[in-house]
Amino acid sequence: MAAPETLFTETLLLLGGAVLAAPLFRKLGLGTVLGYLAAGVVIGPILHTITDAGEVLHVSELGVVFLLFIIGLELKPSRLWQMRGDVFVLGTAQVVITGLVLSALAYLTGIAGWRGGLIAGFGLALSSTAFALQILADNGDTNTRYGQRAFSILLFQDLAIVPLLALVTILGSGPGEDTTPLLQDFAVAIGAIGAVILAGRYLLTPMFQIIARTGAREVMIAAALLVVLGSAAAMQAVGLSMAMGAFLAGVMLSESSYRHELEADVEPFRGLLLALFFMAVGLSLDLSAIAGNLMIILPAVPLFMIVKATVLYSISRLWGSSHADAVRIAFLLPQGGEFGFVLFTTATAAGLLSPGAASLLIASVTISMALTPLGALLGKRLIGKEEGQREELEEDFEGAGADVLIIGFSRFGQISSQILLAGGRSVTVIDDSPDRIRQAALFGFRIYFGDGTRRDVLQSAGIEKAKIVAVLTQKRETTDRIVDLIAKEFPSTRLFVRSYDRIHTIALRGKGVEYELRETLESGLLFGQKTLEALGMPENDAEAIGDDIRKRDEQRLQLQAVEGISAGRDMLHNQPVKPEPLMKPKRGSVGEEVATEEAAKVAIGKW
Repeated sequence: MAAPETLFTETLLLLGGAVLAAPLFRKLGLGTVLGYLAAGVVIGPILHTITDAGEVLHVSELGVVFLLFIIGLELKPSRLWQMRGDVFVLGTAQVVITGLVLSALAYLTGIAGWRGGLIAGFGLALSSTAFALQILADNGDTNTRYGQRAFSILLFQDLAIVPLLALVTILGSGPGEDTTPLLQDFAVAIGAIGAVILAGRYLLTPMFQIIARTGAREVMIAAALLVVLGSAAAMQAVGLSMAMGAFLAGVMLSESSYRHELEADVEPFRGLLLALFFMAVGLSLDLSAIAGNLMIILPAVPLFMIVKATVLYSISRLWGSSHADAVRIAFLLPQGGEFGFVLFTTATAAGLLSPGAASLLIASVTISMALTPLGALLGKRLIGKEEGQREELEEDFEGAGADVLIIGFSRFGQISSQILLAGGRSVTVIDDSPDRIRQAALFGFRIYFGDGTRRDVLQSAGIEKAKIVAVLTQKRETTDRIVDLIAKEFPSTRLFVRSYDRIHTIALRGKGVEYELRETLESGLLFGQKTLEALGMPENDAEAIGDDIRKRDEQRLQLQAVEGISAGRDMLHNQPVKPEPLMKPKRGSVGEEVATEEAAKVAIGKW
């Protein structure tokens, strides 16, 4: 292990490299992934300031774990079930066909015998989940049809690592050796998966409810990290992928009211560790080994990437993808993957691959990863402008991407959301009260735990996709904080706001909100109208009075916004009007009823 001083220096170098390279490469249109790779190559193989790339890579693999957890949060079990065809048919076809073709090439070129060639071919058939999903996220293509299909293929590849590792054990065993423990390992793995699913379904949500009541945000973050790392460790303990454990935990929490808060808490760790992973891949490039085997690597890397791309395009077209989508998938997933490192290392220990062949394969995978961002850019160029337009999928999970994002679910918000839902509009609701969330669930509402004053929570809740954001919180101070935040960070957002009183209404209009409504205005008007009807006034007349009061109130608000809260007092009514006097004329008045078309209005201070 590195000394504390060395560790501190290396951390500074990695952070500095990321801060410099990512914005530069993004500005050049090459993407952040290639920037992180370049920074890693400069820091490691070129300048030799960090030599222990393996240790950095081992730690940074947690970035892939966090990435799969966040993806799991966005996939309800029902949505995952809908993807089963893409996962098991398309994914199986890709791994099997690509693996067999590359295995034959590895054997014919003499890289290894037929056993080692089989492992080499199937190891190269696996793609990089981290690279592919980061590119999708950078381009905003995660929820497109081709993005979903690419993810389905990657998901099956993560599942395939289990039987492939078992295949290494079988091929590395002598013909007389007992392979019975493999069945036991398989049974243990199935049991571990079942345990994670049960824990996610019945234990995690109650745990987060208890933690949320404490109001300690740092405990919520600690709990989120515990869930991700704990599920990953459980899967690793039984020989499965750490990323798969985190993904299962995310899927189990995808219907939880705490989903958006968890996503917001985990996202910074995911972004930082994933950036570290890409830099670690750059650090691990052995330039001397590449230079020594250049005549083999130069044709080998393009060859296996072309084979993978051809298979990916063909099976995608056969499975119903358009030409444009098939091209995107083919250029997104032709690289080798991080699980190939694990497979080749294990195969070397089992005697299936020589150390030289394993080094050659690992170098080829690393180079293919580095070429992936450029390949994705090339894929875009090959697609015509019209075909290249993004096809968005309708969100299949409740929450992010709804037509209306409601912040605050008190009585006002509950009534408003009923109208929206009855009108056929999709609604995302976030609230920071665990008790309110639990009570709302009893009546069939799906709301999410989250603090609307946090930018990351608003993003996770889909504010950038919402057509309207309704701020319906109870406290004026909270409402103002949210409105100010949205106006600053998301200036194009259409804001509909619940105001506290007349002064608050004027203040909100000054901030440019599109629509605001005092929480008691319409209910008070309706109450007065119904009281007039109960006293014998015809319904139409009572409604006309209410409409006139509403109109005069608006005129008075406009005047007060310019001249101050005391303006417009002459626009208030305190005398009865037709069709029937509501109170007797005062002593000294003319004694006549006020017979105009204007409605009577009672002055009640700031109302």
